[in-house]
Amino acid sequence: MSGLAKYLLENGCEVAGSDVCDSKYVQKVKELGATVHIGHRADNVPKDCVIIASTAIRQDNPEIVRAKELGLPIYHRSDLLAEISRGGKFFLGYSGTHGKTTTSGLSSYVMEKAGLKPSYVVGGIIPELDTNAHCQDGKFFAAELDESDGTIVKYVPNIVVINNLEADHLDFYKNGLESILETFDKFISKMPENGIVLANYDCKACLELKSHKIITFGLTDGADYQAKNIVNCADYTTFDIYFKGEFLTDLKIILRGVHNVYNSMAVLASLHQAGVDINLVKPHFATFSGMGRRFQKVGEVRGTLIYDDYAHHPTEIKAALSSALSFKDKNVIAVFQPHRYSRLKNLWNEFLNAFDGVSKVIVTDVFAASEDVIDGINGEAFAKDLASKGVNCEYIGGDMKTVADKLYSTLAENDVLVGLGAGTINQLGKELLKLDKELINVAN
Repeated sequence: MSGLAKYLLENGCEVAGSDVCDSKYVQKVKELGATVHIGHRADNVPKDCVIIASTAIRQDNPEIVRAKELGLPIYHRSDLLAEISRGGKFFLGYSGTHGKTTTSGLSSYVMEKAGLKPSYVVGGIIPELDTNAHCQDGKFFAAELDESDGTIVKYVPNIVVINNLEADHLDFYKNGLESILETFDKFISKMPENGIVLANYDCKACLELKSHKIITFGLTDGADYQAKNIVNCADYTTFDIYFKGEFLTDLKIILRGVHNVYNSMAVLASLHQAGVDINLVKPHFATFSGMGRRFQKVGEVRGTLIYDDYAHHPTEIKAALSSALSFKDKNVIAVFQPHRYSRLKNLWNEFLNAFDGVSKVIVTDVFAASEDVIDGINGEAFAKDLASKGVNCEYIGGDMKTVADKLYSTLAENDVLVGLGAGTINQLGKELLKLDKELINVAN
């Protein structure tokens, strides 16, 4: 929501809103002139305004209740983003179960660095640009397209990237992957005749889409855009990209993991299809460090490297841990905060199989988001089940300060700790660093 707020503010709109706590996102929109209340209260709602809310905001939220009492128009965030996307620019959309934040952020970044002055709204902070949205006068508009609640059908991009499709958000998609495919087919059926769908050739589900001609990218033979000659070095990865069997370009990235080869190739392919001179954007792939909370290094404590990752789905967890496990001769500690009771319940077995290769797993309490508690579905029960399968696992309840306090003394040189989740787990690294500083000061 902060990205949309920033976009509106840059267009001269008056913006007010609320959040449950202060954050970097809140501070950025306040600096641009937004009025932000901490806490949701009925008296936050002006008598003459338009309400924009996300699916995460429940109908019993006091601000929504008050808006209805006042008869104010209430729109979903997707309605606003869809309206912005119809502003006359060439619309690049990035979607899929995983990787849409990274691909939309990477696309925005390399276009920005190449001087193309793109407009964009993405789902996380681009560290090198220190923002998640910008309105400029260039030709292109790039955006992350969320499929979690079915609202993706509202968008009509000129080019859309579908990174992958997998069962998730099963509270909405009652028939699992079948429902997701139906939604994406409906979405791409609205694409203009000259619109382009770029889909992952190595994802079986993507190849089941039937509503539009698809151009593919992947690592295996048969993909229209194919990555070959992948070389993983200590600090970077290089590979060649072929288009329809002909060498197109080579690419260097500093992002870890094969999933980032896919992400980078998808972005390069989307810009190539959009008519961008790839020689303009190519050098900037090597300077993109990733999105905030995507295997982001937080610091070092007691010789342990601390990383933070937004991963909250089994596939995303595997990808994040593969990056951690690429450090040779390091013990990997995963700290997992389950996100939503429904996701943990529906993907329980998949989560149990997501931690192969790590030295230890710490499970915290579930971050509920907007959900009610589900009996029997909690962090402690999951930790017990994971331990019963032979995984070195421990449950630690409480807030992230409590988790940090209990973890600190166990950390050692040659450890890599990765916080995993979409909730408050991002505070863990900060709490560990704070505790480390306090203890060092006491010792001195």
